[in-house]
Amino acid sequence: MKTTLNPYLNFMGQSKDAMEFYHSVLGGDLTVQTYKDAGFPHDPKDDDLVIHANLMTEDGINIMASDGNDEHQVHMGDNVHLSLVGTDEAQLTQYFNGLAEGGTVEMALAKQFWGDTYGQLTDRFGVHWTVNITKEEEK
Repeated sequence: MKTTLNPYLNFMGQSKDAMEFYHSVLGGDLTVQTYKDAGFPHDPKDDDLVIHANLMTEDGINIMASDGNDEHQVHMGDNVHLSLVGTDEAQLTQYFNGLAEGGTVEMALAKQFWGDTYGQLTDRFGVHWTVNITKEEEK
């Protein structure tokens, strides 16, 4: 799997509606997972919030989204992340560390409950990044 760069949008309780709208315009396959669906430890009032949504079209458009909550507020205008996704752990770790220089790491690269290695940072120019390292699919 090549490394891809995808927009990751954050909303305050509107991810499902936004992604359904983008799906109606762009087509493709939409998956939406709530906090309750994921089985991730959370406040029960967040059950219906989106922990991760993904819209992928046949022509290569890929948009991801999630909802913020009381603990992780989303401020419009500051709600877009660039998401690097791939299987090359060494390359993606190098990207993460390079982007973090002079910036702020919000979540260090670490194994996550969904099985991938993931981290978040804001670079020295104020751009938000996520890095998700997946396992290479066996053929």
